[in-house]
Amino acid sequence: MNTGLKSKVTSLPKPVKILIWLLLALLAYALPLLEPPILSTPDSDFASVLFTVSIYCLVALGLNIVVGYAGLLDLGYVGFYAIGAYTVAILTSFHASWPLLLAIPVGVVAAMVSGIILGAPTLRVRGDYLAIVTLGFGEIIRLVVLNTEWLGASKGINNIGRPPNVGDAPDGLFELPHLFWGNGTVLLDTKDTTKFLIFGYSDAVPFYWVALTAVIVVLFADRLIKNSRVGRAWEATREDEDAAELMGVPTFKFKLLAFATGAFVGGLAGGLFATQQSFINPQSFLLLFSILYLAAVVVGGQGNRWGVLIGAFLVAYLPERFRGFEDFRVLAFGLALVLLATLRPQGLLPPRRTVRAKQLEQELDELEEGAGGEETARA
Repeated sequence: MNTGLKSKVTSLPKPVKILIWLLLALLAYALPLLEPPILSTPDSDFASVLFTVSIYCLVALGLNIVVGYAGLLDLGYVGFYAIGAYTVAILTSFHASWPLLLAIPVGVVAAMVSGIILGAPTLRVRGDYLAIVTLGFGEIIRLVVLNTEWLGASKGINNIGRPPNVGDAPDGLFELPHLFWGNGTVLLDTKDTTKFLIFGYSDAVPFYWVALTAVIVVLFADRLIKNSRVGRAWEATREDEDAAELMGVPTFKFKLLAFATGAFVGGLAGGLFATQQSFINPQSFLLLFSILYLAAVVVGGQGNRWGVLIGAFLVAYLPERFRGFEDFRVLAFGLALVLLATLRPQGLLPPRRTVRAKQLEQELDELEEGAGGEETARA
């Protein structure tokens, strides 16, 4: 976006901005009903893909707090995701029959406490050492689940609780028809409908609405915390931890807070994932997912909430959109990530500080080249 266009957007009156955001939110909620032919996934259920994208967005926002804001490399984020999912599964199905609205807060708190327990002894190390410790944490969680019968072991847990229906099942309050895109015509498909907030096994649209709502709430909270004293302390710690300590910032306390906050969001994402899938096992929480979550943050632009959302969308959506290419889709996706990392290492939408730093570096290089040219001419 060029400077002129950007200034025009930021100069819009506040009510106009609010209206634009509301329209965009309504469009996002309506996407699984509209099923636009360009975006829809012909080889996969579009609503399920959108739910997966929303979960990836939620996870990317949480991991961005740890990696992008606080500058802590976390390679075991899937561990917090698994803790949230298994807590919900155990409380709603395996060892109890709690309602989901009570189980998810407990799962979120369990993930947050695990983040504190992990961070308290390990956040005193930095860089690669921290990455190795968190990598081990993610694998430890998976292996503990895999070898513990009380947690379902390799068999997993099924019949996980679902959100309460609004209205009487199976009909609900009303039905929303999907659009049918024919040959140049757009029709209402009365045979393909979504029952409003009826959480069944065959329709992922209500689950997508819940996940999207969670993303919006976390986005709003992310904006508030990023602009607060806590956000500034995270930025100071990320840029130069020693200098931040000398300026009176208790860096360990704020790093631990970042870990706990990121784990909180990861546990929420895991709980929502478990209730939509209705079945989880250790294979749902492989190390590969931690790498994909980190790829979403890096591809989008770590430190920029909108950038990581774009990165999460690409990482979760593109493999499903091109599922028809079978084996080649994974190869093409990997090559695209390599090219992006090579050509644009700062991400698709880097934070403003990164853009300013790069512009300043270019200006300094130009000044040095100019000074060198003048010295050569004098000689």
